[in-house]
Amino acid sequence: MDYDTYGSTAVELAIDLANADREAGPEWATAFLRAHAEWLEPGTATELSADEAWRAAATADLVRAVALATAQPEVLERLNALLALAHPQPYATDHDGELHLHYARREAPALEQLTTTVAMGLAQVVAQHGWQRLGVCSAEGCDDVYVDTSRNASRRYCSNTCASRSTVAAYRARRREEDPAAAPGHPR
Repeated sequence: MDYDTYGSTAVELAIDLANADREAGPEWATAFLRAHAEWLEPGTATELSADEAWRAAATADLVRAVALATAQPEVLERLNALLALAHPQPYATDHDGELHLHYARREAPALEQLTTTVAMGLAQVVAQHGWQRLGVCSAEGCDDVYVDTSRNASRRYCSNTCASRSTVAAYRARRREEDPAAAPGHPR
């Protein structure tokens, strides 16, 4: 599956936001923005207040909600809730040496740039490639969101690590069923 360059990386930003570790308290949002500063207009302040961090978490939750949707009406409702937070004012720029679009206005604060970019990138991919391309990892103990870029839309895991871990766990479970004495820790 081919995504356009900017839309694909904007949806990757959305996925990163949905999967961000928020256990550190409100500081998570500032750390996230600093780690993804290439998405912000140069010179944008990345320090967020506790209220802004809460709103960034709400945006992350909406991205996850879109990925968890099981029917198109749910997707539309959740995606439209996300888009309602966005304030798009696209413009072309070459600040990094390559011509590309930014979705949010130049002078927008960091949270507005983040929310708008995430909403527009996710909406673009869902509209062009289908909501079924979004998913949540099937591996036990993992709930990461992903975008399925496989040809036949058959992806079930967020990464090769989770896929491998699940394959090994399934293999070991089959072995235990076939030969209980082969189970680790079984006295022989």
